[in-house]
Amino acid sequence: MNIIYNIEYQTVFGEELVLSIRENNKEMTSYKMSTIDGLNWSYELNGSFSKDTVFEYNYRIERNGSVTRSEWKVVPHKLEIKGEIGTYYIVYDRWIDTPEDSYLYSSAFTDCIARHSSIDVPYKPYTSTLRIKVRAPQLRGGQRLALIGGEPVLGEWDVKNALDMTEHSYNEWTVDIDATKLIRRCIELKFIIVNEDGQDVIWEDKLNRRITIPELRAGDVVVYELDQAFFPICNQKCAGTLVPVFSFRSESSFGVGDFGDLKKMIDWAASTGQRILQVLPINDTTTNHTWTDCYPYSCISIFALHPQYTDLTVLPALKDEKTRNRFEALRKELNALPQIDYERVNNAKNEYLQLLYAQEGKAVLQSDAFKKFFEEAQQWLVPYAQYCSLRDKYGTGDYSQWPDHNVFNEEDREALTSPRKKAYREAAYFYFIQFILDAQMSDAHEYARSKGVILKGDIPIGVNRYGCDAWQEPRYFNMNGQAGAPPDDFSINGQNWGFPTYNWDEMLKDDCAWWERRFKNMARFFDAYRIDHVLGFFRIWEIPIHSVHGLLGQFAPALGMTREEIESYGLHFQEELFTTPFITDRVLDLMFGERAAYIKENYLEDGTDGRYRMKEEYNTQRKVEAAFAGKTDKEDIDLRDGLYALISDVLFVRDHKNPNKFHPRICAQLDYIYESLYDNDKYVFNKLYNDYFYRRNNQFWYREAMKKLPRLSEATRMLICAEDLGMVPECVPWVMNELKILSLELQSMPKEYNVRFGILAHNPYRSVCTISSHDMPTLRQWWDEDNDRTQDYYATMLHRGNAAPHPLPGWLAREIIMRHLECPSMLCVLSIQDWLAIDENLRLPDQNAERINIPANPKHYWRYRMHINIEDLISNEAFNNDIKMMLSQTER
Repeated sequence: MNIIYNIEYQTVFGEELVLSIRENNKEMTSYKMSTIDGLNWSYELNGSFSKDTVFEYNYRIERNGSVTRSEWKVVPHKLEIKGEIGTYYIVYDRWIDTPEDSYLYSSAFTDCIARHSSIDVPYKPYTSTLRIKVRAPQLRGGQRLALIGGEPVLGEWDVKNALDMTEHSYNEWTVDIDATKLIRRCIELKFIIVNEDGQDVIWEDKLNRRITIPELRAGDVVVYELDQAFFPICNQKCAGTLVPVFSFRSESSFGVGDFGDLKKMIDWAASTGQRILQVLPINDTTTNHTWTDCYPYSCISIFALHPQYTDLTVLPALKDEKTRNRFEALRKELNALPQIDYERVNNAKNEYLQLLYAQEGKAVLQSDAFKKFFEEAQQWLVPYAQYCSLRDKYGTGDYSQWPDHNVFNEEDREALTSPRKKAYREAAYFYFIQFILDAQMSDAHEYARSKGVILKGDIPIGVNRYGCDAWQEPRYFNMNGQAGAPPDDFSINGQNWGFPTYNWDEMLKDDCAWWERRFKNMARFFDAYRIDHVLGFFRIWEIPIHSVHGLLGQFAPALGMTREEIESYGLHFQEELFTTPFITDRVLDLMFGERAAYIKENYLEDGTDGRYRMKEEYNTQRKVEAAFAGKTDKEDIDLRDGLYALISDVLFVRDHKNPNKFHPRICAQLDYIYESLYDNDKYVFNKLYNDYFYRRNNQFWYREAMKKLPRLSEATRMLICAEDLGMVPECVPWVMNELKILSLELQSMPKEYNVRFGILAHNPYRSVCTISSHDMPTLRQWWDEDNDRTQDYYATMLHRGNAAPHPLPGWLAREIIMRHLECPSMLCVLSIQDWLAIDENLRLPDQNAERINIPANPKHYWRYRMHINIEDLISNEAFNNDIKMMLSQTER
């Protein structure tokens, strides 16, 4: 059999077209194509192929062996060989860039909103065959594509005789036509959408297509891949709810939300016409079995699910009646609490699961379902289980404190996978738990799809410093740095998340395989995801390990400045003065007042030029933190924070990799060292500062992001949404537009400079609109935070002339939500607290109890829980009908 691949692509001298083909899901094989004119490229593939062979393939451009451009790989070209049909295939393809409507190819649309089933191309044994392929992503559920044309075999423009097409790939439709029945070699055709009931027909909104068929011999198949079909169908807009899984409350839950509650919440979303349910990360975060493990963005494994989400109600019952009764009484007690008691809940669930493992574990571990799961998950599951076993054995997740096994040893894998070995038996409980969690979350995912609801997950930007990921593959992490964020509205000192930063040089060596595994695993549970802090893929705010606050951080990677570059602006660079803490008598008097003498005597020593320096035992923020450990009096806290501020009072920070390069310290203009400069030097520093943070690195950061994000965006078909808030460089929209990633739009945090509130009507379609996130005050809290700001919003955004009412009444909350639902954004996802705000009888009386997280507090206790059961929410017809009406009126 011969297959000739043809494609038009205008190249320049030195460029080559390369065709990569995967046969029946085998490894990709690449072939260099040939051309005469640099425009028309072809390659002839010869071989003996089975009667049911599927080829998936794509094209790329190479220059001197390096790839300079590639097609969109999410949905590759596809060619089927069926039965005895064809001994000679001639394929005419078109180059496929990332389409503007790539979101329609995501599983969020194909498997949830416009649920289609891809099927095999039917076998039609024609003497010679014309095959037409076209992509038609606009089709919705209950619609199919048909082909119609002027030839008798094409129906002669009679809709009743149109040829039904087969969706053989995501949004790609194909049909085989008996070429011997074509009267003309030049044929005209069009595509139409037909509803399943056959009543309504939508015609393609363009001129008739014309195809000239070559001379075909017996056994020939000519395949034309045509430009995408286009129909006059408006974009879809959807609404949804954000609520953490741990916040669910149902009649049957065990003091915390679980994966069974997730299915109930899916029912509520579907019953109100919502199409998205967004949750926070669901990965395991257990390091020491205390409430400090509650932070869902500090996962110990990017693969393992948190045991607290186990739905105990669908598991076999414990056989001992007394034990069952004890746990049922405890469940009711914990479930009645207004918030989560993290430690009691997790200790109770762990005890329950240990008993269940003793009762059922042997049978489960011998089951075919478990063996299949273990085989697929072994790469991450084995190290994770050993890590958990050692964590519990040694009483800490900080593997640097373990007496042995300070890094995962691949040689241990054999014993950990052999049921007869002691190592396997010690780890098997954790295999058992993850098997249960995987099955429950997979079931919830498929349930959401069946209800037409998109489950949207969350990809944390970092991982726990002492988690399994860093323990197993330390080469991927910079342990001498801490990831965080520069100062913003959430934290004036910046945020220090404590995560290690990524060693991207090492990750890029294997084409970001770690990230690809992570995304593919997540696609088993979700059809959309939020990239937490997408700015981290451009550059991360890297804080030295000796710092507590984020002020002494720097963007990494970033183009540091040499002494010569700094002085080229006109600023005489005094290295010691500008890079060491600026501590003078005046500074001490202003900061500490009457305690200045005490500070000098206990924490400082004489320096040069009338300045002081910190004593050796207090010269970093971590040393100060250690010195004040356990002290909780306000006076001690104020003193500690004052010493932190002294240490961070510098004008420049030294580059973490090159000591001869420097970065202007973020927000230095607010500190005493800046105040001490002459006015001319202040002017020069401000110019340098603005160039550095807003112009200097733009192209550099664009290239950095394009090394990483294209690989990740093509790893799965999940719908990609990004949290692109904060100190956003100009290059971020460039990349997001190029990769068709949805942005996050908050009216209270506009992306336009010198604008207090965003204009909702200006939101791009490819975006997620929301009012508040897990890191922010709810709408009701925000309303009462700043009365002047609220009055401004009331007058300019809501166009009302009287005084803004406080607290926020339900009718006004409804109006604000309606305005957000009316905006152009593809998705409008609101927190459950903001939805409930519209009903004064239903919402929580204490608005401050609705807050999920306070980012300025790195040790915040994440324990918010819905105050009403999901069952009661589902049965509240008035509230649910109100939401349905709002969605109907705004066409979501």
